Amino acid sequence: MGLGIVGSGFVANFYFQALRHIRHQRVVAVQGRTFDKAQRLVTKYGEGQALRTVDELVSRDDVDIVVVAVPQDAHLGVVRAAAAAGKAVICTKPLGRDANEAAQCLSAVTEAGVWHGYAETAVFSPAIARAKAIVDAGGIGKVLSVRAREAHASPHPHARTASRMGGGPLRGLGCHGVAVGRFFLTGAQPTEVWAWGDRLGRADVSVEDNAVMIVRFDDGRIAQVEAGWTHVAGLDVRREIHGSNGWLGADETGSTGLRGFVGDGVGYVMEKAGSDRGWITPVLDEAVAYGYHGEFDHFIAAFRSGVAPQQTLHDGVIDAAVVDAGYRSMASRVWEPVMIPAA
Repeated sequence: MGLGIVGSGFVANFYFQALRHIRHQRVVAVQGRTFDKAQRLVTKYGEGQALRTVDELVSRDDVDIVVVAVPQDAHLGVVRAAAAAGKAVICTKPLGRDANEAAQCLSAVTEAGVWHGYAETAVFSPAIARAKAIVDAGGIGKVLSVRAREAHASPHPHARTASRMGGGPLRGLGCHGVAVGRFFLTGAQPTEVWAWGDRLGRADVSVEDNAVMIVRFDDGRIAQVEAGWTHVAGLDVRREIHGSNGWLGADETGSTGLRGFVGDGVGYVMEKAGSDRGWITPVLDEAVAYGYHGEFDHFIAAFRSGVAPQQTLHDGVIDAAVVDAGYRSMASRVWEPVMIPAA
């Protein structure tokens, strides 16, 4: 299969790292914010052809799947172009800046009848995949609640602009927690949300820099989501699954199997590392640990088999609707209903 990647920045780099280990596919084209950025990416990984426009990419006969790896304010335009060209779509998270925008992405692929996958890395990480297997085997009884935290202190430049981000860390990081909660609370649907958020320490954003959200499901179970942009120690990714007969905890960036003290700066340690000297805990293979490898392995296999993947754009719409309710709750200070728009 031929993949065409739209985007040449942070996420696209991780996609290339993961795809090097995935069979039955090859990157044939890359289009970036600038032609030079796209060219640097294909030169770095030795694969694909740099293109200048999205239209060039989606019109190629050798592109079977368009991989959307740009910030969420550009998702809708790319998804529409890909769907109109009859191409399958894999789109990174969050699907849109709000649920209505996400629903428009879903409408584009469903009306065109093309295969689609939602690249929500959190549910494809090895730790979460293994935890889900233990849960499915009955290891901790019935899952009663889920807690998911993700925080760091280095939001991308586009994320600091509310009009491009669609919010703050609750939108960009909290969507992971919502997805993890839904993943483990199988069979339940999110119905209402209570959330708190505030700007406590950052002067370079106009939105919240910390948020806590409780998502209540239709069977009474809950997911607690924590997100922040003030964790100066670096990327903090932790999940807890509480069951009637056990507990599972994943610390994906704090217990990596390698810890050390370095007296001199060593350069890149991990995504959004707080420092490159002193006590460090490097992530051994980020593309694997964060779920990039797992999601593409799954997506390529599902596409080749002609079946829907584990995460589709429909999941992106639900996750966005939950976060929308969270922002309404921040303003109203009461529980807000989850309102999923029709695609």
